[in-house]
Amino acid sequence: MGSYAGLGEVGGKRILVRSDLNVPLDGDRITDDGRIRASVPTIRALADAGARVVVTAHLGRPKGEPETRYSLAPVAKRLGELLGRDVAFATDTVGESAQAVVGGLTDGQVALLENVRFNAGETSKDDAERGAFADRLAALADGFVSDGFGVVHRKQASVYDVAQRLPHAMGGLVAAEIDVLRRLTETPERPYAVVLGGSKVSDKLGVIDNLLGKADKLLIGGGMVFTFLKAAGHEVGKSLLEEDQLDTVRSYQQRAQELGVEIVLPTDIVVADSFGDEASARVVAADAIPADTLGLDIGPESGAAFAAALADARTVFWNGPMGVFEQPAFAEGTRAVADALTRVPGLSVVGGGDSAAAVRALGFAEDRFGHISTGGGASLEYLEGKPLPGIDVLLDEGA
Repeated sequence: MGSYAGLGEVGGKRILVRSDLNVPLDGDRITDDGRIRASVPTIRALADAGARVVVTAHLGRPKGEPETRYSLAPVAKRLGELLGRDVAFATDTVGESAQAVVGGLTDGQVALLENVRFNAGETSKDDAERGAFADRLAALADGFVSDGFGVVHRKQASVYDVAQRLPHAMGGLVAAEIDVLRRLTETPERPYAVVLGGSKVSDKLGVIDNLLGKADKLLIGGGMVFTFLKAAGHEVGKSLLEEDQLDTVRSYQQRAQELGVEIVLPTDIVVADSFGDEASARVVAADAIPADTLGLDIGPESGAAFAAALADARTVFWNGPMGVFEQPAFAEGTRAVADALTRVPGLSVVGGGDSAAAVRALGFAEDRFGHISTGGGASLEYLEGKPLPGIDVLLDEGA
């Protein structure tokens, strides 16, 4: 591949690639390298075309200054293993090390810059401060490829401002993500089912609001389900509950009824006396949760019912686990949904974040799903109908 859309011939050019390498670490050990693997094809394609590839990314949430625990050094090592070639590592982002490492690259070589969020300018709300940092990043390159889908909803220097300063192109990963999201929002094959879990209703309000008019079925699990159960008048014990969202949930249920959208709630719940107490785990009816317990997963009857509800779907979007999947006693609801998605004959989309981590943790092969998103927050904001600054800047011909 000699050229990359929007950049022309890339051979011999320094190409800055914004990847999403924000992986979970246990010390120096990467516990889930899914995002690194997803970033490899674009980096490899550019290197194979003779580009001098300069990768920039963040890890965690440092406060604008270096923190050893958020160093990308372990990521550089893993990226090199996956690429099958050495990856030079700069110990800063735009300083002496970065300039020396980038200056030393030859055609087809790859470098990774240290955590871009070690610089306050990356996430600054001040356009001038962010722009000054973007100037220094842009000075390291001749072109820019945006391939970090997990950050395109952020107006940050390495995502947004750099694209205004360099010839730019959309990377393969971002292009694939946007294509899938358009299919989910503009031309879904029906029946279209949306499965939402995770801890809070408030995190998913915009998605529910926007998809009520598009989906045929809405399946609710995870911690957010208890606000739905409470809104229906049921006892939820010590389960996670957002009292301030009860009226909103009732309004959604009313709208769904008017629109003919089926909302599927669990009929049984796995409860325990306290969070993480697997020994006391037991199954109770969803409308009979004991006051001194808390719900930590949907029950087996519900898992089967959710699977049945997805059996005839041609399009499924899933975001958020059904329970505390990290613990075996509370993982079966999430497993049931994941397994049901592998059987969808049309498009099955795992919407990033904890859902993507769950399918890998539970041992499902990624190729059994139509698409596993690398960006939970970005996916949700797109599905809410919000603009994504990191995408808009790529499509703006004046940029």
